[in-house]
Amino acid sequence: MEHHGLIMADTPPIDPTIPPSGTGCVECMATDDGWWFHLRRCVHCGHIGCCDQSRSQHGSKHAAAEQHPIIRSFEPGEDWFYDYGQDEYAEGRELAPPDHHPLDQTVPGPQDRVPRDWELQLH
Repeated sequence: MEHHGLIMADTPPIDPTIPPSGTGCVECMATDDGWWFHLRRCVHCGHIGCCDQSRSQHGSKHAAAEQHPIIRSFEPGEDWFYDYGQDEYAEGRELAPPDHHPLDQTVPGPQDRVPRDWELQLH
């Protein structure tokens, strides 16, 4: 992987054939009351986590814990990449489909778990 012309030996490779882990945040879905604002996809392993505006921030926690610094938005109409290690937007390549959560999935989601005061709980 290149960063500003340097090859970073400690950065895991991006495997474009790995599909996303699901349609929602893995950790939020594992609880009875988990919910998210927006979703992020790890380009190293396909993990879907919630964004840093979400109350649990599972996407960036996964990146730090697993040393998988690069994510891609998992929102419809968004195709940007971000590198947590460099704290900046990044270049990326096409990944295995799907590129976003289902179009009928609510934002925030999942619909049956989003609290009435969700806007007050964003970071």
